[in-house]
Amino acid sequence: MISQFVKDLKKEFSGYDFKRFTKDLMAGITVAAVALPLAIAFGIGSVGPDNPPMVGAAAGMITAIIAGLIMSAFSGASFQISGPTGAMTAILMGLVAQHGLEGVFMVTFIAGIILIITALTKCGKLVTYIPTPVITGFTSGIAIIIALGQVDNFFGVKAIGDSAITKLISYFTTPGCFDANWLAAGVALFTILIMVLWPKKWGAKVPGSLIAIILATVVCSVFSIDVATIGEIPRKLIADDRLTFAAFDFAKMTQFITPAISIAALGMIESLLCGAAAGRMKGEKLNADRELLAQGIGNLVIPFFGGVPATAAIARTAVAIKSGCETRLTGIIHAVVLLLSMFLLAPLMARVPLSALAGVLMVTAWRMNEWENITYMFKKKMKTGIVMFLITMVSTVVFDLTIAIIIGVVGSIIFFVIKIANIDVTMADVDIKSLSENGIELNAEHGDTKMVYIAGPIFFATIEKLSATMEEIQEKTIVILSMRAVTLIDTSGAVALLELCEKFKEEGRCVLFCGVQPKVKKTLEVAGVVDLVGEETFFWDATAAIKHADKLLLNK
Repeated sequence: MISQFVKDLKKEFSGYDFKRFTKDLMAGITVAAVALPLAIAFGIGSVGPDNPPMVGAAAGMITAIIAGLIMSAFSGASFQISGPTGAMTAILMGLVAQHGLEGVFMVTFIAGIILIITALTKCGKLVTYIPTPVITGFTSGIAIIIALGQVDNFFGVKAIGDSAITKLISYFTTPGCFDANWLAAGVALFTILIMVLWPKKWGAKVPGSLIAIILATVVCSVFSIDVATIGEIPRKLIADDRLTFAAFDFAKMTQFITPAISIAALGMIESLLCGAAAGRMKGEKLNADRELLAQGIGNLVIPFFGGVPATAAIARTAVAIKSGCETRLTGIIHAVVLLLSMFLLAPLMARVPLSALAGVLMVTAWRMNEWENITYMFKKKMKTGIVMFLITMVSTVVFDLTIAIIIGVVGSIIFFVIKIANIDVTMADVDIKSLSENGIELNAEHGDTKMVYIAGPIFFATIEKLSATMEEIQEKTIVILSMRAVTLIDTSGAVALLELCEKFKEEGRCVLFCGVQPKVKKTLEVAGVVDLVGEETFFWDATAAIKHADKLLLNK
């Protein structure tokens, strides 16, 4: 893996000159402008309302900086830009409520180990087995969680509970819980309005989120609008609240395994899907396992600086590519620019209204939804896809990501099995007249020969129908099974055919096979069917099988 990485680096930087560096520099600065408000917003959202906003802002900035330096350097492609994301925020809100910041750091560390293991065991392809409706569903579920998690800052209120659902309920059940600050709501709406109206042409150079936050901060300062702000941001890369080796308590490690799996799974899915989409934009293929290794190393290191989990982000990555990204230096430069911003712009960032950041996250949550896929599913009335989308979305909101993915994938498998569990078994006599018209003359009477045409997969869900149909065959001397339309057979199906052949053999009947696909025949060989009936009973077409049956009847 190391030697290949070195080769890829040489190829990536082959012919690198000042002109290409200038492109990387400008792309890095542009991405930093996009990442700055998102890093602060996601950081504050990640550490929860019980921790001071400045702690979250610092954590978000630290995460973006360290992720940009480490993950970009070791990435599986030249274009991936990593940092804190809204999807991670959705998981971390509940985690912070239960275990505090120390729990977040520990879970991030464990998730890093899991990602490294998945990379070394080459599990990057697993993401391709998750159905699109499931991915779309949990993306929408995460968007809902993010939006619900920002209601507090949006309206300047304080919810009660440790999950998005319980907090939402508390607004209606707890007296005084939803005592809204309408000035804060006005600032949030102003921020949303700027982001929505900001022209896409301008957004390619200056992100609307950055402009919205700047304008909201200026308006609040000029008119002395009384709303909560971030507060003083520590100007240091290593936070006071961070993971230390002294904090390791192996007795408590087991309680962090499940959330760590959720974060690792989300990191893997987000990073690889981002890499696949961005790779098509740039015409460069992502090395999935190396990307997972980079994500693992980054998340292993980040908590020791006081950051939260990071993953590749499609919004920032797309901006990098559109801004002329040439190499992975774009990601590193974006991290350096963020580092300089942290030290130079901290006093200004301290005055940013929390409601403005809530507005940014609300818009981000809305845009996270894969509206194209959702609209397509509903327009085309894809019932199975719609059901799986809704089940996964609700599961993500009610439970957590890991359970949602399991429910979504298992549900998709069940629906798929139901859909393909349709086998067509038809029986017919040998059409002597048709054969004769085609120049094939038979010498024996074939009243005791039966053709059985099987179309569809033979597996555990279709065995019963196959067996029931075969039982309808009266006492025939020869049964020819035409299996050209059988492309799949599992162990259960092969065993069922073995038992059928054994029964026919005991009754003195002969079974011939025709049109058996190579993979299907291999399974029949393993199950012992071929040994039982003999290799000579297998024919590629029905005509050859009928001719063989003709000889058997003549020699009878």
